[in-house]
Amino acid sequence: MTTARELADDLLSLVLDVDPVMATLLGIPGWDDRLPDPTAVGAARCRRRAEEIAARVREGDDDPVTRAVVAQQATSLVRRLDAGLVEHTYAEGLNAPVVLLLAALPLTAPADDGARRAYLTRLGALPGYLEALTLRQRESERTPVAHLVTAAVERLERYLAASVDPLTGPLWDTGFAGEADRLSREVLRPAFARYRDFLRDEVAPLGRGEDRPGLCWLRDGDRRYAELTQVYTTTAHTPEELHRVGLDLIESLDREYEEIGARVFGPVTAAEVRARLLGDPGLKWACAEDMVALAKETIARAELVAVDWFGVTPRARCAVEAVPEADAPNAPLAYYVDPALDGSRPGTYFVNTHRAEQRDRFSAEATAFHEGVPGHHFQIALAQQLTDLPLLRRFASVEAYLEGWALYTERLADEMGLYSSDVARLGMLSADSLRAARLVVDTGLHALRWSREQAVEYLRAHAVMPDVDIFSEVDRYIENPAQALSYMVGRLEIQRLRGEAERRLGDRFDIRAFHDLVLGGGPLPMAVLADVVDRWCSSVG
Repeated sequence: MTTARELADDLLSLVLDVDPVMATLLGIPGWDDRLPDPTAVGAARCRRRAEEIAARVREGDDDPVTRAVVAQQATSLVRRLDAGLVEHTYAEGLNAPVVLLLAALPLTAPADDGARRAYLTRLGALPGYLEALTLRQRESERTPVAHLVTAAVERLERYLAASVDPLTGPLWDTGFAGEADRLSREVLRPAFARYRDFLRDEVAPLGRGEDRPGLCWLRDGDRRYAELTQVYTTTAHTPEELHRVGLDLIESLDREYEEIGARVFGPVTAAEVRARLLGDPGLKWACAEDMVALAKETIARAELVAVDWFGVTPRARCAVEAVPEADAPNAPLAYYVDPALDGSRPGTYFVNTHRAEQRDRFSAEATAFHEGVPGHHFQIALAQQLTDLPLLRRFASVEAYLEGWALYTERLADEMGLYSSDVARLGMLSADSLRAARLVVDTGLHALRWSREQAVEYLRAHAVMPDVDIFSEVDRYIENPAQALSYMVGRLEIQRLRGEAERRLGDRFDIRAFHDLVLGGGPLPMAVLADVVDRWCSSVG
């Protein structure tokens, strides 16, 4: 019988075969000279391996939590491969294959000559990767959205226009600089130029209009979206059910806007609060430097009180940086990059300072709590410290858990006394509005045949965001379907489990112990986390 740990190791090896750049970012050796295989044949081979691992899970009963994680992750991989998003995803910063590589590869920063040779080998494989991806995308029946192809072309042109190639940046001050420069001039830039020409001349003219942006307009799109909904929420909720949940949450948030808004502005309606937040020029950023400075100060403030709410805290602090300028127009509002296992790169909260003067200050604290402390940084850095668990358990891509936890901490931060003002609390509400609106908009686009303009108008009415962010958000949902559902679904489930534990344990409930429990098993599917909390309540009670 294959043990649960062996199954977990087999699946992790497969996951890193699918995404070897992630292995390097995580500091897991063995994949540093490789790129993903974008071919349909490669996807089919990985799919067969994932199905075989999922079948073997049922052959044993040791370590049921690890087996449950392996089963969910293997099935998730199958469904993501089946979705074939690589065939029609071009611009979204965290999902489009080429844009993602342009952002991720410079972060891998090889530290010695062996790693630099591996990095050169990886760079040298990029033309073949681009040719294989071009062939798959050319043969695909799944057409992309035209304006997102144009955005990808613009991103590639920024890369080609750079005075120094950012892909070879990690080798500038090494003995490999000359070879890297030759590779850039003779191999990399010509290959990316050919791919840009393919997108501009062949793909963009055949793209869908903004009236048909969702998966539901593609063959098998309804089924693929339903499957991705299960992947990202780890629940059986249908898109239609989640659409209704989002509408109800938006309505309930109005009462909080009115309550807190009255303390800031006097008696106002929820719509008036949102309008005043967006319309007040004093709530915009003056410069990009201020955005980064406030993020650092907010995270430092959270670190000071975290010990009162967590029994275990990460050994390493959270770094804060601005999103690189070339990546910023296609990047999300903010994101977190995991620390490397070997400590060579810290966990980092990246702040998107693109068009800073158009972005709002009021949501900055909630965003820092979400991306940094006690959100993603606490969860991910602590998971890396769980050396008794299989590596898969520490890095499992369970979005409902990962994003649900980070969203949970935005409200937790208010319990911790971390928000500096009622305006910052309104920022917390605006973040809630966005995640609730995501349930409405994502399902609207991909299941209910919404146009891009319908999605934009819904966010304008409910999400308290400037247009520069709204357009970016909607395009993210178009090219990364169902991922946006994970935030609120996971948050609601973690809140439900905490409420149930408080009810069952009464005076014996310990918030520090509860948080240590939730973070102490690595990322878990929602049903598995519920079983863990249930057993904990029984043992304490």
